[in-house]
Amino acid sequence: MSEKNVETLQYRFDGPEDAPVLVIGTSLGATWHMWDRQIPDLTRQWRVFRFDLPGHGGAPAHPASSVNELAERLLATLDSLGVQRFGYAGCSIGGAIGAELALRHPERVASLGLVAASPRFGTADEFRQRGVIVRTNGLEPMAASAPARWFTHGFAAAQPAIVEWAVQMVRTTDPGCYIAACEALAAFDIRVDLRRIGVPTLVLVGSEDQVTGPAEARTLVAGIPDARLALVPGASHLAPVEQPAAVTDLLVRHFSTAWQATPASTTGMQAIQAPPVMPAISAPISPVGEIGTAAQPVAVPEEGGHRPDPYEAGLKVRREVLGDAHVDRALGEADAFTGDFQELITRYAWGEVWTRDGLDRRTRSCVTLTALVAGGHLNELAFHTRAALRNGLTPAEIKEVLIQTAVYCGVPAANSAFKVAQAVIQEETTPQA
Repeated sequence: MSEKNVETLQYRFDGPEDAPVLVIGTSLGATWHMWDRQIPDLTRQWRVFRFDLPGHGGAPAHPASSVNELAERLLATLDSLGVQRFGYAGCSIGGAIGAELALRHPERVASLGLVAASPRFGTADEFRQRGVIVRTNGLEPMAASAPARWFTHGFAAAQPAIVEWAVQMVRTTDPGCYIAACEALAAFDIRVDLRRIGVPTLVLVGSEDQVTGPAEARTLVAGIPDARLALVPGASHLAPVEQPAAVTDLLVRHFSTAWQATPASTTGMQAIQAPPVMPAISAPISPVGEIGTAAQPVAVPEEGGHRPDPYEAGLKVRREVLGDAHVDRALGEADAFTGDFQELITRYAWGEVWTRDGLDRRTRSCVTLTALVAGGHLNELAFHTRAALRNGLTPAEIKEVLIQTAVYCGVPAANSAFKVAQAVIQEETTPQA
């Protein structure tokens, strides 16, 4: 066993040095110790490589901006160790990293296990608001809510020591790295790419998982050509902790045996329900159709050197800054009278101005808030206050911007702005019950 830090990625090996390598990834807020109870059985056949996400478990706090960046850091670490081909199993965001590897580097991944995973984790708005809450309140709200997200009620009541251990894992995570991981998950969406995952895949999910439950698992299985579904009874999101023996058995069987032919279901998507103590794996499932919307077109310069249409880039930034719910509502309410205006602001305000490199988004939010106060545009001020929080401004920084406007835009204007901003900040930064 060895433990090192390599290129900001903290890792450890367990098991025989001459055995095939099995890489295991963790959930957001958890450390590699979430897999401790799988290690004795897995190391009988494999050299197990576990890694911590940036800022987790004492790892260097170097935030990663995307799931792909996390996957590339992992590959760089494996390259430095001479590991070329490996099996991979990951939980939650760890599963997202594995799917990204299978899509971008299929020659490296021999077999894949996706535990409590999804092709898209909730909505972008949910994860960006989680980042706002952490930036404002620290990690205590996430730590306090972790037991309900990770475990069934019965397990949490019966295992208070494990619950406290889980809470401490979250509390000791670096907030900046946690926020960056939330942003990475907000942008993660591989629904239209699932058919390109070409390795044998086990999709494992707790039957009681309320975060990425059986519905998300079935979406993965429907899209990945060579995938099987395993339902673990009595388990929630952190199934490897809650039902360690069942999860271990499934992983061992998946990574060490060939697929066994079993009768196909009438729907092509039925998981074989397990006895109380042992989960079972479904029959091979073929894709039943493309999941999600069509891929966004890539802008290509037109002949003659003309710039590409900035609409798609503007729509992407508009969604990232204002949130999907706001943009969907604005576009959904557009009609023959207002539709051209919605297209104009998407193309020029968001595609031409907000995409420029001269200022970062935090600074652009400061400028925008000031201009809106000066113009008395309180409705716009409300959703741009939300945008400022998403762009990384803290409530204290927004307060300073509004105090500045009191001097240069007038006290009455600032007074009205404070009332609007206060209501938005309270709503956005209050943890959900």
